[in-house]
Parts: sequence; C-alpha cells; structure tokens
Amino acid sequence: MSDAPEKSRKPRADSVRNREHLLTTAKTVFTEAGSDVALEEIARRAEVGIGTLYRHFPTRGALLAAVYQREVEHLSQAADRLLAEKPPAEALELWFEELIAYMATKRVVVPALKAEPGEGARVVASGGPTIHETFGRLVTAGARAGVMRSGIEVEDLHRLLVGFSHGYDQPGWEKGARRLAAILIAGLRS
Repeated sequence: MSDAPEKSRKPRADSVRNREHLLTTAKTVFTEAGSDVALEEIARRAEVGIGTLYRHFPTRGALLAAVYQREVEHLSQAADRLLAEKPPAEALELWFEELIAYMATKRVVVPALKAEPGEGARVVASGGPTIHETFGRLVTAGARAGVMRSGIEVEDLHRLLVGFSHGYDQPGWEKGARRLAAILIAGLRS
C-alpha cells in the first residue's frame, strides 16, 4: 500500500452529461408536474435508469437543491454572457427575461426545498445574495456606461427585486412581471 494521498478523480464525461441532462429534465418535469412527481418519471424522461438518478442525487431533496442551485448559477452566468454580448441596458432587459424563467422554477422548487429537513432552507437562502449581486453588476455596468442612473444603493436594488418577485407564486404573475420589468428598466435609465 502506498502512503501517497489518493488523487481525486475527475468525473467521466458521460457522468457529467448524465447529471446535466437529469438536471435539465428535472427542472422541466418539476415545473410541469410539481415537486412531488415520481423520481422514476424524471429518470424515464431523461432516458436513464433510476439507479443513475440516485447515483447523482441520492434523495429528492438533493435533486431539488441541485436544480435550484443550477438555476441561480445560470442566472448569474447569463448576466456575464449578456454583458459581454449586449449594451448594458439591453443586457439588463434580457436578464429580466431570464429572471422570470427562474421564478417559474423557483415557484415549484423552493417550497419543496423549505419542507426538506436539513439543507433545504440553507440552499434557498444562499441564492438570494447571488441574485442581488448579479442584478447589482448589471446596473453598475449600465451606470459606468452612462445609460443607467448612478448613485443607486445596493439596498435600493434589493427592494426592487423583492417588489418585483412579490406574488411570483400566483397565477398570471409572468405577464405582470414583464410589464413591471419594463417600468423598472425605464426608471433605472439615466
């Protein structure tokens, strides 16, 4: 036996693909059918065995947490991508569309996560600061470019997002959210 520390193995490419495909499928199925849908249905729709699902996500809570964390990461990465591709005001406008899509998943996943014992509430709480920081990056980029108001405080942005997300769990929220996003963006422009 060797006393050398064991090297951490990089996951196989097919394992990474299966995990990502399971997360994409789970997001879709949870959004369509609710968070209590049978995990076998998610595996079936992902065209993998239930063992593959459990190998990546040993519990429903682990799958829900991974879907939520992936959505938060996607939202943050979308801001970076949009800022690299578009002028800041347009990037912010397109990011709000991403935020609305995130809220559709959040509406289903977050209540189930909060009901999970242990890590669920912590996972949910960790998403808020990332989203607020991302929104701040977008507005700051616009202010630096001279197309957004300067002097907006972080707390102002936090309140805007809280108000924007109010009622996200109610039917028809998306239509009103799009109107509100247009108002918010117009109000943030210099």
